Amino acid sequence: MIKTVKTELYQSPSPLEWATIGNGILFTAQIPIDDQGKVVTGGIEAQTYQTMKNLCHTLDCANADLTDITQVMIYVTDRAYLSTVNRIYSEYFKEPYPNRAALVVAGLAREDMLVELVVYAAVKN
Repeated sequence: MIKTVKTELYQSPSPLEWATIGNGILFTAQIPIDDQGKVVTGGIEAQTYQTMKNLCHTLDCANADLTDITQVMIYVTDRAYLSTVNRIYSEYFKEPYPNRAALVVAGLAREDMLVELVVYAAVKN
């Protein structure tokens, strides 16, 4: 059975939930949008901070935190962005780090998005 995590993030018109829990695993994908559903401006740094803010909010709504995360998939639209994402990522995550992969993609769902995180975490149902 899948449980939906209720957040205060912008309610997307797309058919999706910001986070679900199944079999003790939280599944979430986070993007750099504000509370109005707009992609934040300011480049990769601003977008990464907003994505992390949205992730932390979602974790809090699921009664979890960053230490519960087991895997992170980072998607960026330019390899040069990885150094900035890594710097900001290290402000949030400490050892032992979650398993992680970083992918450079041609584009994301919204043309102005530069980063997206797909995250899995162990949580209590």
